Amino acid sequence: MITKLFGSVREYKLPSLLAPAFVVGEVIIEVIVPILMANLIDFGITKGDLSYIYRLSVLIIVLCLMSLALGALAGKYAAKAAAGFAKNLRQDMYYKVQKYSFSNIDRFSTSSLVTRLTTDVTNVQNAYMMIVRTAFRSPAMIIFSMVMAFRINAKVALVFLAMIPILAAGFLLIFSKAHPIFQKVFKTYDKLNNIVGENLHGIRVVKAFVREDHEDEKFKNVSGQMYDLFVKAEKLVIMNMPLMQAVIYASMLLMSWISSKYIVASHNDPALGMTTGQFTSMFTYLMQMMMNLMMLSMIFMMIVISRSSVERIIEVIEEVPDLANKEDPVMQVKDGSVRFEGVSFSYNGSDKYCLSDVDLDISSGQTVGIIGGTGSSKSTIVQLIPRLYDATKGRVLVGGVDVRDYDIETLRNEVAMVLQKNVLFSGTIKENLRWGDENATDEDIKRVCRLAQADSFIEKFPDKYDTYIEQGGTNVSGGQKQRICIARALLKKPKILILDDSTSAVDTHTDAMIRKAFAEEIPNTTKFIIAQRISSVQDADKIIVLDGGRINAVGTHDELMKTNDIYREVYTSQAKGGSEDE
Repeated sequence: MITKLFGSVREYKLPSLLAPAFVVGEVIIEVIVPILMANLIDFGITKGDLSYIYRLSVLIIVLCLMSLALGALAGKYAAKAAAGFAKNLRQDMYYKVQKYSFSNIDRFSTSSLVTRLTTDVTNVQNAYMMIVRTAFRSPAMIIFSMVMAFRINAKVALVFLAMIPILAAGFLLIFSKAHPIFQKVFKTYDKLNNIVGENLHGIRVVKAFVREDHEDEKFKNVSGQMYDLFVKAEKLVIMNMPLMQAVIYASMLLMSWISSKYIVASHNDPALGMTTGQFTSMFTYLMQMMMNLMMLSMIFMMIVISRSSVERIIEVIEEVPDLANKEDPVMQVKDGSVRFEGVSFSYNGSDKYCLSDVDLDISSGQTVGIIGGTGSSKSTIVQLIPRLYDATKGRVLVGGVDVRDYDIETLRNEVAMVLQKNVLFSGTIKENLRWGDENATDEDIKRVCRLAQADSFIEKFPDKYDTYIEQGGTNVSGGQKQRICIARALLKKPKILILDDSTSAVDTHTDAMIRKAFAEEIPNTTKFIIAQRISSVQDADKIIVLDGGRINAVGTHDELMKTNDIYREVYTSQAKGGSEDE
């Protein structure tokens, strides 16, 4: 798992190595300084040797400045390595998500993916910065200080050694209890992000139904859950500080008590005792070791928090896309013919099929209407054509070739979809239209807008095609958004055009004009029109009636009026409703 994660370090390997190298240099100098201070006291101050004091003072100042410079360099490269690692990690996750099929995305909620790309990556970035700097500094400082302390007086130094197992046992106990709680915290983060995103996305509905209090209560409940979990975790984690302080004070008392005996003994036999300077340096080494043990405890805490984040990030990176190219895929779509052979489909491997035993044969250039009640799988059947999902059973063929044999990008470039939920991105109308063809000329853009009956309202905007579209297309009406999306799809010059209830927000006259433009301007493009209105599909070459995920009937308008009860009932109810409206 860690190896997979560190694969995102890439070009930031050098800063990741330089930071620990500078840290080690800084530590070596910091360990040397207490010995020099001991000599300054014992051989300079005690003996009153001013010349020795001046020389050693200058050396200590130079070493301190060198330590400062090395520390600054270590901090700079640690920050660069951590920020770069986080950048690559976000990039790798985002690129992986782009390769997901719809079924892969269905396994993660949108809010969960957002949390993993933001909060989780930030946690890992902070942990990585501490690892490349502090995680090298603290062990190095503890080891070097321990070595120097043993050189001065091994018996006194044993006090330090005895305290380490006590601290280690305490830390392990605390963090083993805290980790499961932090796992729950990040799942609660997902819920919180989901509520916020849902509320902002549907803010107009919330206000229209005066449901602000209800949404406030939902947010309050989840926010309260997060508070309770954090408090529970922090109650455990915060115990490392009193534990550390207790060990430090106990070490100071023991060392002072033992050292005082050696200092007194030195008056009788200097070889067996300890000088005042040595005691001072031992005290410094004690503080260095204990402070760095405290830093290690903070690192462990950060690792515990980030461990849950690492697991969630790895889940995204290791998720295998359900749809992938075969070896030597077909790189050209011959025409827009479509055939379904015994196709059944269920979402996420469920035993319940939403499409069952579908057999269809559609010639290139035909216009196919699809009608059916809510939940009859009208959208599902067309999503199998560009291989947004793979059929669970049977085959879907485009241009006489199984869609699973095509290069996915090649297939989708020849299929243009206007989905049921129309999506426009922040940017100008022209930028949104060029999703269909990034190299389209202004004349190409205007031509497809005329076909989609969009040019009339675009030309009325002050900035025309340079009009800025807000996020989600909130500054244009539903019908305008649909027509822009249709124009965007036409700009692809596809062999197959799929309109998934994409003229529901336009009036019947505009709908008829769009269909007329299709018939005249793109006669060789196979057109699938999913609609609720019979008028939108009655001129189609074939009309498919879906009922409960099965094909109930296929035929022209006249044929279905004579032979199909469902179609006739829908037509009669709509015709009656229209006459009543008039």
